Amino acid sequence: MTPKLTLTHVLRRSLIHRRARSLSALIALTVSAGVATALLTLYADLDQKLHHEFRSFGANVVVSAPKGSSGIDAPAIAKARQTAGPEATLAEFAYAVATTDRNTPVVVAGVDFPAIHKLDSWWQVASWPTAPDAALLGQRAAGFVADEHAVKLTFAGKSATFTGSGRVKTGGDEDSRIYLPLAAFTAWTNVSPSVLELQIPGSAAQVESTIDRLRTALPGLQVEPVRQLVEGESRIVDKTHALMFGAVLLIALTVAVSVLATLSASVLERRRDFALMKALGGSERQMMSLFLLETLLLASGGVALGYFVGSALAWVISEANFHTATLPRIQVLPLVLVLNLLIAALAALFPVQVLRRLEPAALLKGE
Repeated sequence: MTPKLTLTHVLRRSLIHRRARSLSALIALTVSAGVATALLTLYADLDQKLHHEFRSFGANVVVSAPKGSSGIDAPAIAKARQTAGPEATLAEFAYAVATTDRNTPVVVAGVDFPAIHKLDSWWQVASWPTAPDAALLGQRAAGFVADEHAVKLTFAGKSATFTGSGRVKTGGDEDSRIYLPLAAFTAWTNVSPSVLELQIPGSAAQVESTIDRLRTALPGLQVEPVRQLVEGESRIVDKTHALMFGAVLLIALTVAVSVLATLSASVLERRRDFALMKALGGSERQMMSLFLLETLLLASGGVALGYFVGSALAWVISEANFHTATLPRIQVLPLVLVLNLLIAALAALFPVQVLRRLEPAALLKGE
């Protein structure tokens, strides 16, 4: 029997006739490849998806007029919008303290409802107003008026009636306010916007850079970040990165231990086969090549199966947590292949050392 036929026969016997061992190693390597594929696929979109989620929490930068000023004029608002960039969301706020028909003082805000809807999508609003004279009442502010369908307000001796168009509930100060369309509010009170809330996408460094540009472009206005949101976003993104890397390393180590146990048991079972090959003239290099080839075949098979399993897992996780699908990324396949081959190679080191110490004569005698 030629060495080539011997190698082929032993390899086929190992993979087919010892199915339990091969299947165990294949499953472990498939799990490793699947988890690595899922985490690397999610990691590729992680920053974008987390930043998208944080954008639903509201503004991360506030521009306000100094006390005693007449507000923020239209050119300054246009400059702020231009400086923040096309990806940023900007909402104007104008405030006044009016009196209801129950003689109750209430804060009234003039806003752009479409911009607020986009900026503060977390607000609990059944139906966003669209009418030019609509009034959106805070959950507590609704009790300040006699008729929430016909909201009568007075400011500086000038009365106006607005059509109640629903309620807003946030659990914060917004619940005690009444919101009006900015055009109707300005026509009634002649008060200009005094606050601009911006949601600037990107990392903490990108947000800080935009804040610096805004301060330069708007020297007469106060530009401040919402620190809790900006710093919280940065910490969560960094911790999620570390968690994903840690998960990949931990799973890789666990799989390596499992594959090591499987390969070691396989070598012990086939000591006579390897001893026979060595007695027939097979070299140590041939035997180790056979064993490593078997391991690499299992690792490659695990990658092929794990890529599809991991891509599906990433899609499910993304849909469940971010409500957007993460599509398979072929770019992660080489990384997963390298990881699985590395795990298989490291796991094969101990069994290979066992092969090198085999004594054919002693084994064939049954010792």
